[in-house]
Amino acid sequence: MKKRFSKWLLRLMGWRVGPAGDDVARCVICVAPHTSNMDFVIGKLFYFAVGKQAAFLMKKEWFAFPLGIFFRAMGGVPIDRSRNTSMTELMAAEFARRKHFRLAITPEGTRKRVDEWKRGFYYIALKAGVPIQLGYIDYGRKEVGIMETFHPTGDAEADIRYIRSRYEGMAGNHRERF
Repeated sequence: MKKRFSKWLLRLMGWRVGPAGDDVARCVICVAPHTSNMDFVIGKLFYFAVGKQAAFLMKKEWFAFPLGIFFRAMGGVPIDRSRNTSMTELMAAEFARRKHFRLAITPEGTRKRVDEWKRGFYYIALKAGVPIQLGYIDYGRKEVGIMETFHPTGDAEADIRYIRSRYEGMAGNHRERF
């Protein structure tokens, strides 16, 4: 029911459901372009439509009652940014703890235009020993999907250059921000 409703709603909004990607139990999902809060809605509808779960990171302040119930049910993972802990270490430990964990991260780290992507998504995948799925929300083609499963080599410069190249020609909701 949720799958059919989500596909129907995406179609109603003018979106096409693209490839669902390889069926891996544990991965980091690099989601770009990220220029709008609407990206969350489109992304969640996509995962519902293809019958997959994807977790996401969010400030712990959002997890107070009653919103916390909703965000946890949606796959939210509360993050305490006030503590001086390595997010890479925390997330690698989370991957080690779970048999099934698909973590969606926007590499821009903001909805604004950035010249350099944050590399946390890459280092989390590398440390956890999991692949990176390249998820996209292309407002130009009105298509959302997973284009590829990438295995990090340890050469961050080359790998991130390659990953970024896969998003060339795509458009965010606010084109000037990507």
